[in-house]
Amino acid sequence: MTADANIRQVVGRPVVKTGYGPVRGADDGRVATWKGIRYAAAPVGDLRWRAPAPPQPWTDVQDATAFGPVSPQPRSPIPMGLGTRADEDCLFLNIWAPSDVDAADSHPKPVMVWVHGGAYIFGSGSQPLYDGSVLADGSDVVVVTINYRLGALGFLDFSSAGFDSNIALRDVLAALRWVRDNIAGFGGDPDRVTLFGESAGAGIVTTLLAVPAAAGLFSRAIAQSSPATSIYDSTRASSVAHLVLDRLGMTAAEAHRAPVEALVDASMQVFDHVPTATPGRLAFAPTVDGDLVPDYPVTLARTGKTHPVPLLIGTNKDEAALFRFMRSPLMPIAPKAIRTMFEEIADDQPGLQLPTAEQIGAAYPARRARTRSLGVASDMGFRMPSVWFAEGHSAVAPVYLYRFDWATPIFKLIRLGAAHATELIYVWGNLVAGPRDVTFKLGGRNAGEALSDRMRTRWTNFAATGVPTGPQGQPRWAPYSAGGRTTLVMDRQDEIVDDLDRQIRLAWGDQVLSFR
Repeated sequence: MTADANIRQVVGRPVVKTGYGPVRGADDGRVATWKGIRYAAAPVGDLRWRAPAPPQPWTDVQDATAFGPVSPQPRSPIPMGLGTRADEDCLFLNIWAPSDVDAADSHPKPVMVWVHGGAYIFGSGSQPLYDGSVLADGSDVVVVTINYRLGALGFLDFSSAGFDSNIALRDVLAALRWVRDNIAGFGGDPDRVTLFGESAGAGIVTTLLAVPAAAGLFSRAIAQSSPATSIYDSTRASSVAHLVLDRLGMTAAEAHRAPVEALVDASMQVFDHVPTATPGRLAFAPTVDGDLVPDYPVTLARTGKTHPVPLLIGTNKDEAALFRFMRSPLMPIAPKAIRTMFEEIADDQPGLQLPTAEQIGAAYPARRARTRSLGVASDMGFRMPSVWFAEGHSAVAPVYLYRFDWATPIFKLIRLGAAHATELIYVWGNLVAGPRDVTFKLGGRNAGEALSDRMRTRWTNFAATGVPTGPQGQPRWAPYSAGGRTTLVMDRQDEIVDDLDRQIRLAWGDQVLSFR
């Protein structure tokens, strides 16, 4: 390694010169890490509800061995282990790379940039689940995780009061621009950047596929359980903004200077209220603002107007089971709530053809109405939006559709099955979260490790080449098309199935149901 290379060893720790100043990380001999790197100026004071600004340059070597603060947020109903404290100054990212990374190498490594989930109000890039050590070490990729502003700080639309809209999306774009401009110094290839995320993070991924400003910032995309149709129009966004202001008892100008704790409290109140009052809707989501987001992403996908980059997209078999288990109002599961939601959708979109009782019975042949409703909720919230998006995007780039069906014995016993987010530990290779983790208490560890190896191989090969090739001997996963509708079903053994979703496609039809 040359002395003038961007990356050098100083007392066993790698120092990298970024476009804003040098940062020192850590190296354990397996993986080099840099944590808490600022990718944008502190979004405080006048910068609240403004697009992120570039950070101020520095000259001294900055320590990058500890995570930066995460976006302020309420306490999650699921312990998330955010990894560090919360602060409004939260726009930081983290990097994992193989120890032999060298910016002078003529073969830079593919880059995977993670956008965390959490219903647009919870989570961080520093959660232990998203530790990139296994991916970086075993798969020869550079992994980046990012924070973005959440809840009222990231998803309120006060554009009518002179502020910017879609703040969180702008944060992710700023992080991607930082990666484009700086990742080569960490041994990454700026021309092979995969944007991947789950749940709300996947919703950001599918939205950015339709955002003109994202062009050229990533060359592949992975969307795990994307609520791709939960994108709201300006009227809906305005009503949520006013709900928050009503709880604060302030105008937008006054809220701009309000204590961040007050905004977090109001966010949680509205977060609980909206899906209870209007089943099927979230309080916070990206907005079709006519500026950053020109139209509904699924609509743009189905008219061939998304960025032509390869896409890997899919859902879990039992998505809604997590929300039943948590007794969360985020997804309507009871038959009455499903009926209420259908009535409201019919009022809002009178020309939309919703599934009839007969079609639901054919697509969800369960004995109990509540079990059928669980399937309806899963497919309406996640599966059909992903299928609709896949069908449209496949006209402009290769699409690989999957369904994750694996559940450990204990998850089957407690009726979680392959619930929302249960695929995450296998993608990241972080299978056990500590002695209290019950995932494998009744067995399944060997099968889980084999599944994780297959998933990480496919995900990282996709990042490297645009094709999700599996380990030797595994089935070949062909792109999705209207002719074959090839789907990879991931379970104890992987299986290729043609037109896996035929019955639910017949029930839901081709008209896109959007939660406006």
